Amino acid sequence: MIHSAFLLAVGLAAVHLYAREIRFLHVTPRSASLSAAAGASVAYVFVHILPNLAEGQKTLMVTKFIPLGFAERHVYLIALIGFLTFYGLERSMFLVKSRETDPVQFSQTPLPIFWMHIISFAVYNALIGYLLLHQEEPGVINRLFYFVAMGFHFLVNDHGLREHHKETYDSIGRWILAGAVILGWVAGLFIQSHQAVVAVLFAFLAGSAIVNTLKEELPEGRESRFWAFALGAGIYSAILIAL
Repeated sequence: MIHSAFLLAVGLAAVHLYAREIRFLHVTPRSASLSAAAGASVAYVFVHILPNLAEGQKTLMVTKFIPLGFAERHVYLIALIGFLTFYGLERSMFLVKSRETDPVQFSQTPLPIFWMHIISFAVYNALIGYLLLHQEEPGVINRLFYFVAMGFHFLVNDHGLREHHKETYDSIGRWILAGAVILGWVAGLFIQSHQAVVAVLFAFLAGSAIVNTLKEELPEGRESRFWAFALGAGIYSAILIAL
């Protein structure tokens, strides 16, 4: 299990290191393959992670992991917190950029914004690497589905970060994000989590993945392909349901 998870962690790290070499992804209007990848990763959240949150909620209630009066909503509130965390980060960086740069002359985001973006996504990637070893449902098949969905998700994130930060991302950012996945996997070797903690982490991942995917698909300037997004979501949903 450890060796297979390590290979998958390396595979996820490789997405950040080599995604720029996939030339057909970096076109305008948005590549249909990129929209399909976004659809598949969102499908994994809605069809696999969110239904499992119900089981995670039972674990939280039994263990009293979060001692609040509205226990029946804990896990969904954590998913909402994940969503709001990355939505808030995106909005704050947008506002800072709009104040500090001239849109006419702008070609690359300022370094403070770059580091805000990279640090937040490094923590996010480390979480994804950690969860390679700590799945809600054990088994090689579940781990492979997780790997494929997160690999697609990384393609979408990588493309967006490269558009934002250009050469700075290629020279520094992608290496940090690739290393964060491996670091998360290493942390998973030494930090064993109670199932309640795993449920909390998956809930946070679910909310974060939704906003991080949709923020790349929804802006009008992206010229996204809805049919490809829907097709990717439909195909991956069908596979998850069938198996």
